[in-house]
This record gives sequence, structure tokens and C-alpha cells, in this order.
Amino acid sequence: MSETPEDDTWVRSFHNAEPGAAQLICLPHAGGSASFYFPMSRALSPRVDVLAVQYPGRQDRRTDPRIEDIGQLADQITAALRPRLRSSMALFGHSMGAILAFEVTCRLEQQHGIIPTHVFVSGRRAPSTHRHETVHLRDDDGIVAEMRELSGTDARILADEELLRMAMPAIRSDYTAVERYQPGAAAVISAPITALTGDADPRSTLDEVAAWRRHTTGEFATRTFAGGHFFLANHQEAINGLVADRLANDSRSVGQGANKQARTPVQLVTGPE
Repeated sequence: MSETPEDDTWVRSFHNAEPGAAQLICLPHAGGSASFYFPMSRALSPRVDVLAVQYPGRQDRRTDPRIEDIGQLADQITAALRPRLRSSMALFGHSMGAILAFEVTCRLEQQHGIIPTHVFVSGRRAPSTHRHETVHLRDDDGIVAEMRELSGTDARILADEELLRMAMPAIRSDYTAVERYQPGAAAVISAPITALTGDADPRSTLDEVAAWRRHTTGEFATRTFAGGHFFLANHQEAINGLVADRLANDSRSVGQGANKQARTPVQLVTGPE
């Protein structure tokens, strides 16, 4: 496993990685936790060193103050990640995690001169698209109804009133952060972006996902899978393979010094899975 400072509460490493392994930083969805990425870590290790971010206010960070602002979250995640980053490093985020992966990349590039080899944005429309959403203003039953519709929360939690009551403050804070999010004026990165989406996602149309191409000067591709907002649950093997192949190609490019050169935008690539 990756070495973890005793006082580091932000990052989780689940499996051993071989020396020189590509690094993948994973960011969960609203209401999610680092353990959401345990299956991906298990599948990709030891070739890929998967590090999953644990947001405050949940699981072992249940008593930590919650953060209801994407910018503040991105600032703190970036600070926690910086000492760990390798030359071959990519990010993967689903839903709210996709926005955080993008915002962390903005900070790494603009403030620290660090360009990830790739950014995978899953289950989220582009920052330049906008929907007026107010899930965070609903009562608890209204938020639970949203979670049931998206089918991303363990049914045992939704059925357990005590567990749900414990988790609800963090869930509401996450919805508050992502629904109030507004991208900055310089919301464009150099790192390549691959956008993954479900063809029946009620929270993102294919056009809204394709709009991610506006947010990178590097290569851009989309992959469309059958399913709704949590399509990746039914396509984990295919997505793991896609990520592994992309990271392997990117690692070879890093070894050849290609990451130090300006990247040229390419044709939008789409393909059903």
C-alpha cells in the first residue's frame, strides 16, 4: 500500500501497488465514501496505485466538519494530495466527484504546474452546462427519494432509519456543495479528458456530457454505456479495462517526455458499450 502519514485523513489506499505503478486518484459521488472505489482498486492493482479520497463528515470522518463548497473541498483535497503525487498520475471522479476531479486538476495545473496524464469524468454534465437544482433544500424524505431514483446508495442504508439518519447530514452537505457550484473563469485544463456516461442518466444528457470538450485543450473522448446515473455498477469490468489501457498508454507517453509538450485537441470520439 501507499505510505500514509498518521495525520492524513483525506486519502485511502486499499491494495498494494508495484514499484513505478501509474497512480489513479478517485473521488466519490455526493453522499459517497472512499470505499466506493474498493472494487476498482482491487481490479487494477498492482499495476495501478489507486488512492481514494475520503470527504469529511462520513464513516471514519463522521465527526469532522462538513464542507459545503466545491472550491473549499478542492483546495483541501489538492493540499492533501500534493505530497503523494507521482509523475504518472490521473484522476477519476463520478458525479460530484467528476466536478472535484476537474477542480483539483485546475488547481494542480494553474497553481503548481502539475499536469495529470488523464482526467476521467463519470456521470456528470460539463461545468459549462447548468441546471437549477434544489435537492439540498428538500426535507430528508425528498433527498431519500432522489437517492432511490439514482440507485447509487446501498438499499440496506436506505432501509435502515438509524444509518440513514447518521448519513443524512453529509449527504445534504454534498448536495449543497455541488448544486451551488459555479465554475471559475479559467475552467479549462491541459490534461486530456474522457467523459463516461449512461445513456439513460436523468441528470446528464449526451449533449451536456459532450460539452466537457470545451474544458480541455488536450485530447477529449466520450464513452456511452447502457444505464442510468450509476451505470458504472453494471459495467465495472469494461470501465476498469478502459482506465487501465488509457493509463498504460499515458505512462508510456510520460516516459517519452510527451507530457511536457502542448497537447492538441482531437476529434470527439463516441462509442456505446
